[in-house]
Amino acid sequence: FPSTFLSNNNQSSSTPVQSVSTPSVLASASASLPSVSNSIVTSGISELKSSSGNRKARVLYDYDAANSSELSLLADEVITVYSIPGMDSDWLMGERGNQKGKVPITYLELLN
Repeated sequence: FPSTFLSNNNQSSSTPVQSVSTPSVLASASASLPSVSNSIVTSGISELKSSSGNRKARVLYDYDAANSSELSLLADEVITVYSIPGMDSDWLMGERGNQKGKVPITYLELLN
């Protein structure tokens, strides 16, 4: 096939076709990038998990507990929250009076 295409251009087929080589790039892309520290701290959540005390949180939206381990929430109420080691990071333990249960962290605005 290559010889067929070369002869269709009305030029002499005796002209050798030269291959063009491109230089390879040996520089690593990561060598030119600055190093980024992994010490970025998410405000609020990391502070809560590193502290051993309780914190207050304002409830942003109503939440109906899916089971008895969860706490139902009403928008704009203020509850006490804390983390428990080993618990899913999307949840906190919440307390309102004598009621206690898991609450989704996305429904809360951490205060103090």
